[in-house]
Amino acid sequence: MSAADVISGIKERARAQRQTIALPETEDSRTYLAAAEILKEGFADIVLIGSRDQIAETASRLHVQVDGAEIIDPADYPERSELEALVLEKRRHKGLSSDEAAALLKDRLYFAAALVASDRVGGLVAGAAHSTAQVMRPALQIVGPAEGVKTVSSYIAVLSPLKEFGSDGLLLYADAGVVPDPTPEQMAETALITAETARKVYGIEPRVAMMSFSTKGSASHPLVDKVRKATEIAMQRAPDLLIDGEMQADAALVSEVAARKAPDSPVAGKANILIFPDLNSGNLCYKVTERLGAARAIGPLLQGLSRPVNDVSRGCSEADIVGVVAVTALAAGL
Repeated sequence: MSAADVISGIKERARAQRQTIALPETEDSRTYLAAAEILKEGFADIVLIGSRDQIAETASRLHVQVDGAEIIDPADYPERSELEALVLEKRRHKGLSSDEAAALLKDRLYFAAALVASDRVGGLVAGAAHSTAQVMRPALQIVGPAEGVKTVSSYIAVLSPLKEFGSDGLLLYADAGVVPDPTPEQMAETALITAETARKVYGIEPRVAMMSFSTKGSASHPLVDKVRKATEIAMQRAPDLLIDGEMQADAALVSEVAARKAPDSPVAGKANILIFPDLNSGNLCYKVTERLGAARAIGPLLQGLSRPVNDVSRGCSEADIVGVVAVTALAAGL
């Protein structure tokens, strides 16, 4: 299955339930180009957030059609008081005042997060013009984690031209964008949530490898102990899940290596989910895979939130935004 096939399948499933996704970064030309393509393909409805005059002017200058998008200007939104009340309630425990809640909503990312939290839109996508931290703050503070989730994390959908890896070239890498140095408990929770993402969003049966520089005791170090502990926790919480570790990348992905290093593993040599021990390794690995392995990387995509909010890289293309909106729209309808 090609990268185009994976993305087309996601779009088709999203089209069947057609959710509304907010795009708050109307200062960035890629937002308009992506919105025009999404509206043309019809797999999601789009809300653009910002000044109507500025949006119309920018769309005209770029020669793109976004007439099918709803435009919401935070300055004159008729239900702004309801959003202010929601923000105040979400942040009351931090001592937020009414005036401060109103001020937060002047930030389009917070405004979009409030639209998501109040079910006025199904999800939001941002990050082309903001850092991950800037996108994460309103996601965590206003949308918040799903019930029972302690660790919000992220994953990358890696679409490799090498079909022998993962599920016909599809792999999920986590965490690649949120938790710098997860505890064993956080690493285990990330593994379980990513496995659920694999099933629900991508329709694949998860085979989870807990990544390390050691395979099954080949090295001894506190960093290896952390991965072993995380694997134990995850296996205890989900005994029916195909999960194993600690494991090096070659043992996780290459059957010939797996036969030598981990012959009894149900995952080695055929993993389609790689769970990394820290943000350094996860982030570096996906970017190396993308650039040197000629793979397409979608994300980082957030997981564990009560409603979908997703962050794209500031180096993204408009095609990247389109792909992330498709995943977000699909997740919003599940």
